[in-house]
Amino acid sequence: MEYFIGALKKYADFTGRARRKEYWMFVLFYIIFYVVLSIIDGIIGMVLLSAIYSLALLVPSISIAARRLHDTGRSGWWQLIAIIPLIGAIVLIVFLVQDSHDKNEYGENPKLA
Repeated sequence: MEYFIGALKKYADFTGRARRKEYWMFVLFYIIFYVVLSIIDGIIGMVLLSAIYSLALLVPSISIAARRLHDTGRSGWWQLIAIIPLIGAIVLIVFLVQDSHDKNEYGENPKLA
């Protein structure tokens, strides 16, 4: 939960790097909360809560993904590759699961800091 809250606190920080653990813990909690809100939406018969949640976390999601890509030595703009159907999403996931490099143009390796 600490990684999720930490990512929300750095919601507009598109600089620096994010470790794999930080990114994937954010994704895990994002999905858990989304599923819970979707169930509540189904019970009340509206899609309001999950839609608001998704919109509220759009910028933090883009931000942490950009920092994760920085950790692999890539620009945050690589997120746009997901626009390409199927192949783009696969390539992006491969980029996101790769291990950190040592120091790069985006800063020191967060594992070592």
